[in-house]
Amino acid sequence: MTEQRLERETGPAARVAALAVPVLESLGFRLVRVKMFGTTVQIMAERPDGTFTIDDCEKFSRDFSPVLDVADIISTKFHLEISSPGIDRPLVRAADFEAWAGHEVKIEMATPVAGRKRFRGELEGYHEGEVRLFIENPEGGKEPLLVGLPFADIGDASLILTDDLIAAARARLPAGYGDGAEIDEDQISETKEDDNG
Repeated sequence: MTEQRLERETGPAARVAALAVPVLESLGFRLVRVKMFGTTVQIMAERPDGTFTIDDCEKFSRDFSPVLDVADIISTKFHLEISSPGIDRPLVRAADFEAWAGHEVKIEMATPVAGRKRFRGELEGYHEGEVRLFIENPEGGKEPLLVGLPFADIGDASLILTDDLIAAARARLPAGYGDGAEIDEDQISETKEDDNG
């Protein structure tokens, strides 16, 4: 079930991610990313089909909260937020870049390519270790330029919210999942206090 994920978490977020992965996988889910800001720990996860319901959030939160408490990574009061990737989702696996080909994407490189760190354009897909996208021609030509960016050097990548993306995301939802309006709200949060404090 595991496919290489761009792991850009560092410090405590990386330790939370390492704890979260086995719990998620035991439930049939996969990690998208972990972010920590202020007193919030945000874990973004999904099923292999890209969905993640409120029930899924609750199930993972129930199983993961005790693991996180015992690990004692965060020594102060914190807010645990579990969410789905949403429509303008981060792209973290090679399969994500294939699945969303044809849509607008923004990519920030950890390592510059041709002296440039930021790219925006239409995703062409993934091929032999590279994410390929059509960008505006820097020479001013009318034809877009196809560039290949090394997957391993991507710092951050996400879809750009467009009407076409919203329509495509709704069309991909399994039957009975809903109309797609709740995709960004599929999250559950809880506040944890450190027992030592």
